[in-house]
Amino acid sequence: MGKTISCSVLLSLMSCFYLLFATALDTITPSKSIKDPEFIISRNGTFRLGFFSLANSSNRYVGILYHQIPVQTVVWVANRNRPLNDSSGILNISDDGNLVVLNGKTEILWSSNVTNTAPNATTAQLSDFGNLVLSNGDDAGSSLWESFQHPRNAFIETMEISTDVKKGRKVEIKSWRSHDDPSDGNFSFGIEPFNIPEFVIWNNNQLYFRSGPWNGNMFIGLILPTVAFSWFSVVSDNQQQKFYIGYEDSNHNMLTYCELDSQGKFNERRWDAGKGNWIKSYSIYHTDCDVYGKCGEFGICNSTKRPICSCLKGFKPRNAEEWSRGNWSSGCLRTTPLQCQRDNNNGSGADQGDDGFLEMKMIKVPAFPDRSSTVNGECKDQCLKNCSCVAYAYDSGIGCMMWSGDLIDVQESSRGVDLYIRLPASELDKGKSSKVIVITTVIGGIVVITISALFLRCRMLKHKGRNNKQKHIKHQFCSEKI
Repeated sequence: MGKTISCSVLLSLMSCFYLLFATALDTITPSKSIKDPEFIISRNGTFRLGFFSLANSSNRYVGILYHQIPVQTVVWVANRNRPLNDSSGILNISDDGNLVVLNGKTEILWSSNVTNTAPNATTAQLSDFGNLVLSNGDDAGSSLWESFQHPRNAFIETMEISTDVKKGRKVEIKSWRSHDDPSDGNFSFGIEPFNIPEFVIWNNNQLYFRSGPWNGNMFIGLILPTVAFSWFSVVSDNQQQKFYIGYEDSNHNMLTYCELDSQGKFNERRWDAGKGNWIKSYSIYHTDCDVYGKCGEFGICNSTKRPICSCLKGFKPRNAEEWSRGNWSSGCLRTTPLQCQRDNNNGSGADQGDDGFLEMKMIKVPAFPDRSSTVNGECKDQCLKNCSCVAYAYDSGIGCMMWSGDLIDVQESSRGVDLYIRLPASELDKGKSSKVIVITTVIGGIVVITISALFLRCRMLKHKGRNNKQKHIKHQFCSEKI
């Protein structure tokens, strides 16, 4: 009986063949290039570097893929914007020491594009972690270029996403244009220092998603499985103005990676050997409320309500007609100016007693907070002293956070903190007055019902007594007549 050998088995056999009969299988040298369909394999067999095509396309690309699994999974592409149109491609070390992808006409379709190379000694090695490293020969400390510094749409373990403010350099994840087109897409994922580091997703040049500030253990407001926060590490070097996000799962027995897809969703995937496929373990994009600024300035989003957007207490829609049509981007504005603003306009000092704060529980805090070393008990007083301070919050890992100007991207969240919104006393009293009216109405209703019930009871008893008396007289009359 004949047997069918799967692609994964063939790859495994080829790997064994190379391990037995070749040397430096994870390295490209000036004298050793690879031609389509050849590839090199990391020493631990997890990754391979070589040529591939995507579904519904005859284009050929050079990239890094997971090895020894039956599902083609690409984590990095060299010539993503300039594919080969046939199988004539070559990956080699050029005369100037760069790693290049050439077509059959020896045209350079992609290059590592570095200058300080040693042309006759430069090598490119695929590490066990999936990082392709170009270096000057055996000098391990002379890394010239790394694929981890030029990622595509995948965030794999031990990779770092970073921002170096001083050098103006960012390492970001960039989405594909579509599922079967690895050219540059619209979305990018990176870390932004702001005043407190957050990871963000950009849609071209527009902020599309923000995680909430990092407090040392989690991103405030970001809904993820608790264990997932242990896989991310954030390092902030404020003095050198360098910021990093690292990713490493402690379960090294399972293949895991994160992907920024063509729709701007950032998903973690885990290999399920039993199912023979990748499964999505979580996504940081859950609802429309996760879109940055969905409800505009001074709006708040709650995905469980309809409509999902409403104005914060003390605010009203800036454009009521747009809001009625479900377009909340214009946001909200105050119904009553702050007392400190009126005092300033009148030339008098701010009366701290005339403004107060509305407590809002479990909130993904607004964007762009200012950070203060003030202890928790003094946050309120410090905010009141500054008329431009419109809200504050406190987190033990961050300290006091304060906001000036517009509040944007406010969302109710099970992983949020308490947010205190500054309002004039008249707006705060409205809430108290409403409660008093409700309570008075309820009590009044109870009293009326009670009195009515007692009155009805008395009438019933009186009527019953009159009937009993008439029956007694009638009985006595009948007895005397007999």
